Amino acid sequence: MRYDTAHDPNSPTLPDIGSGANCQNFAYELLRHFGRHVPKLRSSNLWEDTAYTISVDEYRPLDLLLFNKSQSAWGAHVAVYVGNDRAIHLSRSVGVAAVWRLAQFAQHPEYRVLVGAKRALRSTSDR
Repeated sequence: MRYDTAHDPNSPTLPDIGSGANCQNFAYELLRHFGRHVPKLRSSNLWEDTAYTISVDEYRPLDLLLFNKSQSAWGAHVAVYVGNDRAIHLSRSVGVAAVWRLAQFAQHPEYRVLVGAKRALRSTSDR
């Protein structure tokens, strides 16, 4: 999957991922593929959400991780934890999905702060 600038975080909606995605679309579609359901929330709305997700301190595969240049969830980059201190994400700078160690995110100014993690409460079969 390639990064698509039409999915810019400043756009009012998150379009379908047929032609590409941004980090949020990519993360939500990956969760759906594995049977988890989280609506297409912007990162700050995801961080505030309690209906579909909970905040967690210990990560499990498929938890959503939010990274930013500050502790703010607004405009945060969303990745999916895959285990073994790694997360998969889609970023404009890389252009395609990539798996990074969590420490790699801190090496990039725009991702240097791990805001926190959210875990989906519902599976797609719960809807």
